[in-house]
Amino acid sequence: MAEAFRNVYEDAARARAYAELGFPGTYYLAFRDLPLLLRKHVSGSRALDFGCGTGRSTRLLKNLAFEVIGVDVSQVMLEQARARDPNGDYRLVVEGNLGEFGSGTLDLILAALTFDNVPTERKKTSLPQLRRLLTPGGRLVVVVSAADIYCHEWTSFSTRAYPSNRSARDGESVRIVMLDVPDRRPVIDILCSDTLYRELFEAAGLCVVDALRPVATGDEPVQWVSETTTPPWTIYVLRAAQPHR
Repeated sequence: MAEAFRNVYEDAARARAYAELGFPGTYYLAFRDLPLLLRKHVSGSRALDFGCGTGRSTRLLKNLAFEVIGVDVSQVMLEQARARDPNGDYRLVVEGNLGEFGSGTLDLILAALTFDNVPTERKKTSLPQLRRLLTPGGRLVVVVSAADIYCHEWTSFSTRAYPSNRSARDGESVRIVMLDVPDRRPVIDILCSDTLYRELFEAAGLCVVDALRPVATGDEPVQWVSETTTPPWTIYVLRAAQPHR
């Protein structure tokens, strides 16, 4: 059974540790291809960073010339984001409620690693909200941990202390340790396979127009562990499904 939902970053020590991260190691692969994907699929500049955390992905979008608002459910994470980007627009959304945003107003919504520790039922309620906000040509880009990330060793993560991850099913808790920060308490995520994500997207009225499972080339100046053979992340580019006629 999945544990009761808790945002693991609603914790000042974790927020401080996370705020120091750029795009090191395994994280590099989660963000490396985003500029190209956004140029390929997104028209317009109005963007929302859903689950912005300490603003790492928000600042990336700003650097790509998007007019972006960052939203998160964690006040302590937003405090770190504002400290690093005083001119940014960072807003608290209670329980992920996006009612303040108008329907059909956003060209891009980015959810970068937002859904990793969100229970399946909350994913089900969040995705239709995001769909509602997209313009007719808008895109929702979702970056998530692939199921394999919880079963291997990585440059930036370790799971060897949690062999139970290998038998976890969709909706159940899995644990992973971040190696790029001093705080080595395990992060508790909720397993969601590619199959389940695609079912959730379809149920929310979203179509996958592109999907990428990035791996390292081996030419990067990084001592990779599993990253050249096993994708740690999945990136989905989604649009609203066309209404039935």
